[in-house]
Amino acid sequence: MKKTLLYAVTAGMIFGLCFVGATLASADNGPADITLHSTIDKAKKAKPAVFPHAKHQAKLECAECHHSKGADGKQVAFVEGQKIEKCETCHNKAAGMPKKISTFKNAAHENCKGCHKKTDKKLTKCGVCHPKKK
Repeated sequence: MKKTLLYAVTAGMIFGLCFVGATLASADNGPADITLHSTIDKAKKAKPAVFPHAKHQAKLECAECHHSKGADGKQVAFVEGQKIEKCETCHNKAAGMPKKISTFKNAAHENCKGCHKKTDKKLTKCGVCHPKKK
């Protein structure tokens, strides 16, 4: 009887840990803060931007910023669980996008500044995302 109880408790703990691990793995929301910088055009040495990802996740749905590209080259809405590619995969000069979103920098400025112009204009200032080095 004691062995059966011990096996049942052990199996329950193992199952519980597996369930918690799977839940945490599926809820991977990425890092709390992300440093955004161009990986394609390293010659320009653009200032990196610090992006508070967790703060945005607390207020917005993933699809408000993330999307994909279909076979026809047109934007496809984000679907939960979709692999999130680097922005520069599509937002680069070779992709033939309109100028206002033709680079990672332009796309980020269009998306981020466009949203902040509607919500909090103070957050559109350069130093908010691109802090000066100390």
